[in-house]
Amino acid sequence: MRARMEARSDPAARLLRATLFAARAHAGQTRKGAAAEPYVNHVIEVAALLAEHGAPEDAVIAGLLHDTVEDTEATHADLVAAFGERIADIVAEATDDKSLPKEMRKALQISHAPKTSDAAKQLKLADKIANLRAIADSPPANWNHARRTEYVGWAGRVAAGCKGVNPALDTLFDETYRAALARLAEEAQG
Repeated sequence: MRARMEARSDPAARLLRATLFAARAHAGQTRKGAAAEPYVNHVIEVAALLAEHGAPEDAVIAGLLHDTVEDTEATHADLVAAFGERIADIVAEATDDKSLPKEMRKALQISHAPKTSDAAKQLKLADKIANLRAIADSPPANWNHARRTEYVGWAGRVAAGCKGVNPALDTLFDETYRAALARLAEEAQG
């Protein structure tokens, strides 16, 4: 029992367990972009952004799991059982209620962002950075210029409520946001 508890608390073991959980939960899912890459790549990118920019371990692990409750059969209770209440709660802060209409979910992300924990704010910033990169590099085929422009603007409004916790992520978001806007402007001109 003691060895199992030690393994569960080891940071590398926790990270790998979360990666495996996310990979299994998102098995068969692909991103909306033209590249149709495995969905798990997105959550790994979010976790990597968090780790590379000094976010706490719980935020990194929640980054791997952030779409499991929203987009898979996994439940909040599953996350509590596997990773504890703290991780499950960070994921819950970043999870949309899919029973609500899309426009309401988007409005709630903007209004709730400033009220979330520091870990959830960092997770939301990393998620928006990854999504902006995807929209610039491999946008969904059915997303026209106007829809991508609207998404970029909305992501900026969500991010505004998440800033002030992690200056490195704040800077990276701003750089990514400006690059996405510049790319959209080039497309509009060309």
